[in-house]
Parts: sequence; structure tokens; C-alpha cells
Amino acid sequence: MISRRNIRVKVMQTLYTINTSEGEVQPAQAIKLLDKHLDQSRQLFVYLAYFITQVARYAETDSKNRSSRHLPSAEDLNVNIKIAGNELLWKILEDASFQKALSELKPAQWENTELVRKIYLALAESPVYKEYISVTQRNKKSERNILEFIFTDLMLPNEDFISHLEEIFIHWDDDAEMMNQLMLNLLQKPGTYNFQDMLSAEKRKFSQDLLISVMEKSDYCMELIKPKLKNWDPERIALLDMILMQMGVCEFLYFETIPTKVTINEYIDLAKEYSTPQSGQFVNGILDNIHKDLLAQNKLHKISYKKP
Repeated sequence: MISRRNIRVKVMQTLYTINTSEGEVQPAQAIKLLDKHLDQSRQLFVYLAYFITQVARYAETDSKNRSSRHLPSAEDLNVNIKIAGNELLWKILEDASFQKALSELKPAQWENTELVRKIYLALAESPVYKEYISVTQRNKKSERNILEFIFTDLMLPNEDFISHLEEIFIHWDDDAEMMNQLMLNLLQKPGTYNFQDMLSAEKRKFSQDLLISVMEKSDYCMELIKPKLKNWDPERIALLDMILMQMGVCEFLYFETIPTKVTINEYIDLAKEYSTPQSGQFVNGILDNIHKDLLAQNKLHKISYKKP
């Protein structure tokens, strides 16, 4: 599932687009734009899973190519294709939602077959792979470990592969950490993800509510933010900083289950990563001051689910 942190990033990006676009954007249009940002993450996830399957199944292509040589060697005629029948691999391939996603997205359109071949050849030369194919029988651990090895040791460290991803998915840097965790989770528990929709109902509601609350309560948020700016001219503050502060204020006021400390820490991190070098400290100071004022005025009403 897409994390709340990444949902905040998608909402931030949507709000930035709205703020820099010409003309007024209606809530329904904004939600469509947000859904597009969120779906890009789903497409990336589908493609990563697809790419792993292509590398593993390339063993059959390699076997066919080598056996078709004019004078094939004994080694050419006996290429081990155990990995092409990897049980975990086929659990992914036969997943109904994955099949639907492949039919819808057609990830083969993005595939770099030469890159698949090179990564497979690197796999075939690795001691990890040679140990894997040396054992005839299959077990869940080794089936999972070899696919994890392809992803974590051969795909992610490969500069050509990352460049390939960046050309197709401009948001790769935003999603990289989350995708790493999602892929490892998929390999641990295949069949637990819906490749058609990676947002729970609760997270989808959170994403839409956060977006619309910032749009509708922007003026009120600015009433709280401006007095804290002191000698800063609001017009000269980085747009992303202003968006992040408005998002933070909305979480304070309208999201009663999210602790204020979590909200402040999240937006400090986002400001550091996406805005200027000073933005983390700046956003922290403004949100902390607003938080204190809201507490003093008894305007914060948070729900705690901790057991007494």
C-alpha cells in the first residue's frame, strides 16, 4: 500500500500544480489530478514486478538462443532454466489483479530488452545464482531469496536501470524508498496486493480530504500563518514552503487522529527534501508556533487510541 508520507507528497505536488496553473481549478478537477499522481506510483510498482519476472524468465530465452547456435557447446545445450519456473515468480504472474494490470498498462511498451538481457547475464554469473541452480529441489526461502537478489543487488544498484526508470517515471526519486519496501513485501507475501488499486479506502479518503481541506481553508490557514512570518514577506516565501505549512495547519485542525508531533515531523522532512536548505527549520518554527497558539486557544481536538 502507498504510505501516508507518499500521499502527502502527491497532495503537495497536486497543490503546487494548482497554484502554478492558469485559471481556477475546481475540487473535482483537483481530485482527478491527485488520482493521476497516485496512479503513477501504482504503474511504477507494476513495472518493477514485471521487470523482475522478465529477468527471471529470460533464462528460457537464453537457453533457446544458445542451443540455436551454429556449433553449440555442451554447456549451450544444457542451460539451467530452473528460475523460469520459480514458484514465487508464478504466484505473481498468475495473480488475477497483476494480469489485469498487465493488460491495462501493457508494460512491455516500456521494457528495455537489452537491459533485461544484461541483468540476466549478471545474474547467471553470480555465485548466488550458481548456488540456487545447483540444488534441484525448490523451497520457499530460496525461491524468494533469488528474486530478492535480482531486485536489490542487480536492479537497484544498476545505474542503467535507474536511468531507464527515470526516463519513464519522472517521480521515481519520490517513490524509490517506498517501492523498495513494497517490492520486498510483495516477495514475502505474494497475492496480498491489489495491482489495480494500491490505496485502502481510508488512505484514499485521507488523500482527498487533505487536498480539499487545503483548497477550501487556504484563506483561514493564511490568517494563522501570516502573523508568524514576522519580517518575512509572504510573497517571497518559497511556494512549496507555503503549501507545506498550509497542509500542516489543516492536519492540526481537521485530522483528529493524526498526532501533532507526527504532522510537524512529516512536514519538516518534506520541506528539507523538496524545498530550500533552510526550509525545514523555517517550516518547523512556523508550525510549532501555530500549534502552541491553537493549544492555548483550545482549538485542537485530537483523538488518542492509546489504551488507558
